[in-house]
Amino acid sequence: MSDEPAELLSAASLGAAVDALAERNRHHLESMTEDERAEAVLHWRELAAAVLTAASTAERQADGDAPAEGQPGRALIVLEDVGDDGIAVQATFDPELQDLGNGEVAGTAAQIAAIELLDALGSRDETDE
Repeated sequence: MSDEPAELLSAASLGAAVDALAERNRHHLESMTEDERAEAVLHWRELAAAVLTAASTAERQADGDAPAEGQPGRALIVLEDVGDDGIAVQATFDPELQDLGNGEVAGTAAQIAAIELLDALGSRDETDE
């Protein structure tokens, strides 16, 4: 298993994971509308990204690269084309962010930087409309 996020979250890896989920849930897919299928596939891509990121982290920890206690944080942002002009944004945080309530979260420096980047992208999107 690769510990490089770019390899682990390659189109081939994500595609294989989504295909496996689709096959496992084929009976559900067959009863869905086209819109529901598209939504399910996006959801499965998010799940696949989270699972593959967690697997990468576990592999690094097993190799002794990052101790479980006090490990450095990781934020992985995946931007993916959807349709003709859409973009799907997926973010995975390891370890998970801490919910402080009132819309506030705590995380490592890398995780907070990723949240700020996502907020800036969201703000730019809103001003473009």
